Amino acid sequence: MMTDWGAHHDDIAQWANGTERSGPVEVSGKSLIDMIPGGYETAAKFKVDYKYANGVTMTVVDEGTGTERNVVGNVKRTPNGVQFIGKDGWIFVTRGKIQASEQDILETPLPDNAIRLYKSDDHIGNFFNCVKSRKDPICDVEIGHRSISVAHIGVISMRTGFKLNWDPAKEEFIGENSKEANLWLAREMRKPFTYSFIG
Repeated sequence: MMTDWGAHHDDIAQWANGTERSGPVEVSGKSLIDMIPGGYETAAKFKVDYKYANGVTMTVVDEGTGTERNVVGNVKRTPNGVQFIGKDGWIFVTRGKIQASEQDILETPLPDNAIRLYKSDDHIGNFFNCVKSRKDPICDVEIGHRSISVAHIGVISMRTGFKLNWDPAKEEFIGENSKEANLWLAREMRKPFTYSFIG
């Protein structure tokens, strides 16, 4: 969930935050279950907190299947989607669905000076249209790269157990524990399949 669906949902969150070509500056993640020795290396249940330079915080969480119960007896369920929480309420979006804390949030027309976003409800169609028109797709290579980078630095924080500082311009960890965390950014490449051909 972290690096598969994560790319899709991180993309929407970064887009809304205006950081789709950048990323967070701080990450702190933890697995919510013990890992199986010799099993999967990525947590199946997790919570990762991110902080952006503009002060916005984002939490990515998968608490499980909905069968666990919390201390007040309510079923825990982490819906697959993105929830934006503001001072006037919240909006939840996922594929084909949008909800809000108050229906007025969804029904009140935006002012004339509101930012209008590039709309596409068909990724494949958008790609083919852009090949023909030469227009940039709704999610270009850089945006896709930045979306999955958010997920990967979260996994690195979980694996190392460290709260980490991230430099989105240099795309590397900085400060305390950065040396160990940066080791996880890339694997040693098997020759001759390396970048050595790039001048």
